[in-house]
Amino acid sequence: MAAGTMTDNSMLRQAAALTVALNGLDASVVRVEVDCARGLPCFNIVGLPEACVRESRTRVRAALRHLGIELNEHAVTVNLAPADLKKSGSAFDVAIACAVLGALGVIPKEALEGVIMLGELSISGEVSGVRGVLPALLGRGSERRKSAIVPRANAAEARSIAGLRVHVAEHILEVAGHFRGKTLPDAKDVPREASVTLPDAADFAEVRGQFAARRALEVAAAGHHNVLMIGPPGTGKTMLARRLPSILPPMTEDEALEVTAIHSVAGLLSASHGLVEQRPFRAPHHTVSAAALLGGGSTVRPGEMTLAHHGCLFLDELLEFQRHVIDGMRQPLEEGRVTIARARYSATFPSRPLFVAAVNPCPCGYHGTTGVRACRCTAEKVARYRSRLSGPILDRIDLHVGLAPVSLDDLAGETLGESSAAIRQRVSAARERQRARFVERATSTPYNGELSGIDLDRVASLCAASKRLIERAMSRMGLSARAYVRIRRVSRTLADLRGDDQVRTEDVAEAIAARALDRDADAVQLAS
Repeated sequence: MAAGTMTDNSMLRQAAALTVALNGLDASVVRVEVDCARGLPCFNIVGLPEACVRESRTRVRAALRHLGIELNEHAVTVNLAPADLKKSGSAFDVAIACAVLGALGVIPKEALEGVIMLGELSISGEVSGVRGVLPALLGRGSERRKSAIVPRANAAEARSIAGLRVHVAEHILEVAGHFRGKTLPDAKDVPREASVTLPDAADFAEVRGQFAARRALEVAAAGHHNVLMIGPPGTGKTMLARRLPSILPPMTEDEALEVTAIHSVAGLLSASHGLVEQRPFRAPHHTVSAAALLGGGSTVRPGEMTLAHHGCLFLDELLEFQRHVIDGMRQPLEEGRVTIARARYSATFPSRPLFVAAVNPCPCGYHGTTGVRACRCTAEKVARYRSRLSGPILDRIDLHVGLAPVSLDDLAGETLGESSAAIRQRVSAARERQRARFVERATSTPYNGELSGIDLDRVASLCAASKRLIERAMSRMGLSARAYVRIRRVSRTLADLRGDDQVRTEDVAEAIAARALDRDADAVQLAS
């Protein structure tokens, strides 16, 4: 009796295809298993699919109808394995459709083996672009596959993939034909679309005066140090910050791949955009939420701190941000990554931007200034305003620089400041020295701003006079252990800018002076 009830293996209508699920930037290969049986018509998707994935059944049904295939007589079951991995997004459509076609015998099921498929289907069968193609194909497991099929709209970023043959398609009919012997075009053969020409970055030559601030930003760019600028309105804080990318060296290929992968997941890449070659500059408004700044949401997306990875994150009017939003930056600034934890899973995004912030000395903006406007704020109001910047956040900022109002002589003068190109040469030379130490295994990181205590003992040893100077500063200014480490990091960068292997006492003195907010907020307001 048992043998009589068993189904003949030749009648089984099953097939499997491969696709990729993203959790943040982490990619996992997903096996799409399809069973098509005769019976009451239904289309079920299991394996922890979110709503967008469940809706795939409607898009797949309609798209297959354009191939002359009706599923009215079939009970279709789709299993997304591994079943305990959460699936989100619309990139599963093409793989599901091809697995159904394989189960029905329209295409050879053997041809599906080893081919990763990504793409959203319209109800007319067109293959639409999706987020995260680059990180999906760069993820673990993808490199062992023989080829991939992605939407033509994602060809620009897909051509950056090395070691995997990537085909592009515009319609499910083309995909089906590919598995029946017709070859799809390679992503590398798709003509590049004309990209939008970006205007040249603003130049430091346009900045008048503010030599202390210019010096601080040069040091920040050379060693990847965080900066806080404090001064009244109109002193050029925003102008200076927006020119910071112009003195940073070009991104390496690995950095460009990382940034492009992040922007791909965030949906910020256009059809004509391949690798992101310019360092990102992000300047969110002070009304930004914690999820928008750090990352999160119902479907986890990278926040501004991650979108600024390998670039600049500028928070203008820092003290106008909500206190809990600012404090949420503590761990990312220290560890260089953001971890978004949920009940069933967690996602980790890289977050190593060059952090720059600007604040006013008080709510009206003119506390401590002379010859401009009289401050209308009471001492209590000023203290309450400054208390929004917590000690732990201030501790994580390497350089504090004050800006005074620019004099009329500087504004009306015909002499331009030093150009960004000239500053960038010094910054690039300093970074090359850091990278050389990293390659020689003298340090664990290529940036001075991230050196550990052990690294500093090897490459930034202090003479007796420098040690005494730091001891006095820690005693008088009440500096923390973290501030001590950051002073040594900045000292190492100052020596690199000078082209010196040895950290000198004057480097330590300048690094200590750059932490004046630890001593007295009023002490930096009139610096120039």
